[in-house]
Amino acid sequence: MSVESPERSRSVLENLEHLLPDLEALYRDVHAHPELSMQETRTAALAAKRLRASGYEVTSAVGKTGVVGLLRNGDGPTVMLRADMDALPVEEMTGVPYASTAKAKDADGNDVPVMHACGHDMHVAWLVGAATLLGEGRKFWRGTVLVVFQPAEETAQGAQAMIDDGLFERFPKPDVVLGQHVMVGPAGTVASRAGPITSAADSLQIRLFGRGAHGSMPQAAIDPVVMAAATVMRLQTVVSREVAATEAAVVTIGALQAGVKENVIPDEAIIKLNVRTYDENVRKRVLAAIERIVNAEAAASGAPRPPEITLLDRYPLAVNDPDASQRVAAAFRRHFSSDRVRETGPATASEDFGSFGAEWKAPSVFWFVGGTDPETYAKAKAANRINEIPTNHNPRFLPVIHPTLETGVEALVVSTLAWLPA
Repeated sequence: MSVESPERSRSVLENLEHLLPDLEALYRDVHAHPELSMQETRTAALAAKRLRASGYEVTSAVGKTGVVGLLRNGDGPTVMLRADMDALPVEEMTGVPYASTAKAKDADGNDVPVMHACGHDMHVAWLVGAATLLGEGRKFWRGTVLVVFQPAEETAQGAQAMIDDGLFERFPKPDVVLGQHVMVGPAGTVASRAGPITSAADSLQIRLFGRGAHGSMPQAAIDPVVMAAATVMRLQTVVSREVAATEAAVVTIGALQAGVKENVIPDEAIIKLNVRTYDENVRKRVLAAIERIVNAEAAASGAPRPPEITLLDRYPLAVNDPDASQRVAAAFRRHFSSDRVRETGPATASEDFGSFGAEWKAPSVFWFVGGTDPETYAKAKAANRINEIPTNHNPRFLPVIHPTLETGVEALVVSTLAWLPA
């Protein structure tokens, strides 16, 4: 068992200050040139180039656009570090000089704006920085570092695509899988917990069928708009009336689409919804309730055919291994001041990071790095207005570069050295 020492961490991190301008330039570049899920070719090429320059064996196009770097440095454990690379179909509204003006075609062929509204640009810079410093500091550790730049986290495709493309067969099994995410919180802080850290998520599309008619003759129609509206309202009772107060679940209707003209009753309506849970039994119960309500409301409306319920994507529950979490937290406390290391509750956000550890049967640890200006966060907290800070996926979401950038690099290096012996 390796015990990370502050002295050894400082030795590996010694060149971080000189590396920061280059990492900041990389971050701004990736932010200004975001790419949608499974389209991350430019970002992947940048990551691969940096890894090769640091002496890593590099394999590209894993799971279509994923990049894997391998640095073997004698006998010892293998540590996997992961960063996601994809952006979102969001129009940026931050107003910074390096804001994205990019547009791309999404998976359905639609032209959409693209923005790094979730912070994956910061994740790329963090992992490049940590990989570079670990490469430069090889004399301070032994073992193997496995670096994974993952595509398509936002569509829950990327981790599984890399696994399906032979990740487990082509590369050594890690003794631990480590990852992190920038979130709203004071920049310079890290936060984690043992046990569930991000929720399971299920996204569904519900297609409701009616019978169209002229708006002046509703008696001739089976109105899918009313059907959909009743369904949406009844779905609000799933959490409030079917999930115990001691349990947790979220059901969100993100889209309700029906018709194109005010005097035409359409033939059908579409509902898109998202479910977040932390317990498999709760998940099954919530999904069953959704199916029951959807079918009952359609039947109550006299729908000509049953609704179609389609799974759009699913994220697994991410669970931090207790022993591995304790080791990471201890390493953080030794490196950072005590006020910078926090324990957090489980987040209702979801991640496919958990697939690597769960399917590889290796312990994994995931944590959050604050990206909000500390003064801004403190004022918002004092005024009870933290919810007004732009969150991930908001067009105004923008981490402050410093100290977010250096904190994330330090956290990856420190947690890695907690496993790799000197």
